Amino acid sequence: MLKIWENYITELYEQPNRPVTIEIEPEEEVDADEKGPYILQSEVEKGIKEMRNKKATGDDDVPGDVLKLFGESGLKIMMKLINIIYETGEWPKDFTEFKMIALKKKPQATKYSNHCSISLIAHRAKIVVKILRRRIEKKIEDVLGEDQFGFRRGKGTRDATGMLRIISERTLEIDEKLSVCFIDWQKAFDRVN
Repeated sequence: MLKIWENYITELYEQPNRPVTIEIEPEEEVDADEKGPYILQSEVEKGIKEMRNKKATGDDDVPGDVLKLFGESGLKIMMKLINIIYETGEWPKDFTEFKMIALKKKPQATKYSNHCSISLIAHRAKIVVKILRRRIEKKIEDVLGEDQFGFRRGKGTRDATGMLRIISERTLEIDEKLSVCFIDWQKAFDRVN
């Protein structure tokens, strides 16, 4: 049964043009100003504080609730570990391993296609990801245009739909022509490489 599920997941996520290796910019080419400061204790504290209680564990079997019990010394150790990851770019093996679980989409699901898979990663890795995501979001906000909606905090596709409605209503009021083009991008974004 497990082998059949493994084959199904492999086929589902396998892409014919997927690169075997990912090109990573060598560390010496990264400007120190671009890299940013070391991870701060306040960032680690915020990441831990935002974790929800009683969530499933990753491969390390360390519940997120335990991380909330860290004292000052535990926070310093966690911060030191995260800064080593940040400085070297090398993640500990237990941070990169995960449990993949199949969940039924429908109560009486019998086919594999009626299931979805979730990945459970270590809570410590989630903290690192949250910190890095926040830093990337801050830097990328300056680069993104005002017309970028979706996949962005505070600017969802509903906002774009609302703006389109206002523009179309105003255009109708002054009896002007309006052309709108809708593109279905679903096929472009149905998989993550």
